[in-house]
Amino acid sequence: MTADRKRLLRLQRLEKVRAIARQAAAAEAARAESTLSRLEALADRTRLLAEGYGRRTEAADGHALQQLNRFAGGLQGIAASTRSDADRARSHADARMADLGMAERRRAAVEERAQHHARAMGKAAEHPILGSRRGIGTTLD
Repeated sequence: MTADRKRLLRLQRLEKVRAIARQAAAAEAARAESTLSRLEALADRTRLLAEGYGRRTEAADGHALQQLNRFAGGLQGIAASTRSDADRARSHADARMADLGMAERRRAAVEERAQHHARAMGKAAEHPILGSRRGIGTTLD
């Protein structure tokens, strides 16, 4: 097996490895986006709950009002914590999407090199087309 053929096979194997890495990066990005969407939905629901309890005023006495305010404050703390978790999940999802883009660029670069090398091998294997042979004599014959 020639060195050119070995190099082409190595490039093709590398392309397969990069394609697998791209698939893994895509799966990670999908999981991160899924987590982000769930956390954002949870943060929105928690915020709405906290706002709803914060607006309530139907307490029977001062103690009930104090408990309601404490409960609403606790919900606001949970909402803030969940929002911060969603923000961290967003940055994580953005990083995974960047990793996916990088994996795709690496795979495409190897694919391009393999195709270029295969074309170069094909051109080298072709026999050069020679012009017609010169005839003997003059063109007047």
